[in-house]
Amino acid sequence: MSSIPRRRILVLNGHPDGRPERFAQGLADAYAEGAREAEMEVEILKLADLDLPPLKSRDEWEKGAAPPGVASLQAAITKADHLVIIYPLWLGSMPAALKAMFEQTFRPGFAMDTGERSLWPGKLRGKSARIIVTMGMPAMIFRWFFLAHSLKSLERNILRFAGFAPVQSTIIGSVESSVADRLNWLSKIRAMGAQGI
Repeated sequence: MSSIPRRRILVLNGHPDGRPERFAQGLADAYAEGAREAEMEVEILKLADLDLPPLKSRDEWEKGAAPPGVASLQAAITKADHLVIIYPLWLGSMPAALKAMFEQTFRPGFAMDTGERSLWPGKLRGKSARIIVTMGMPAMIFRWFFLAHSLKSLERNILRFAGFAPVQSTIIGSVESSVADRLNWLSKIRAMGAQGI
């Protein structure tokens, strides 16, 4: 029996609509299936199952009581070696409910040091992340014309700031173009899961 610890992966379906027919859920399931077949430990969480309101003040972020569910989400992130975040692009960015989840979960003392401010306060070092973004527009237009600004913000200003490295991304554009394209993407994401990347 191997003494190498199994890679622990947390897959977050960041679509606010939790219906199982959503493509985001299909992607989450495909990634998890690939990882489990490669004998990795996988947990899937759905944003739609969480009820995390956006913060309204700095005091609330730094000193306020976290809503129910935040502690278990923080525990799942702490346990994971690799975080996979899947979400649809809405108005050029992540859905507001997903941003609220990061605000509530990545509080001082969990995702970053408290006290004196620094450029690199992250407490989640040693973890990697993969962001998978789906959208109606072609991926090339999002990346080159719109400069993928919201994706870069999540990569740099949230995940890397909290200590995640490396942070990789996959942009799935034109998701409504054809069933064949969606099946092809499910296969690619399943292969990523098998590699734990």
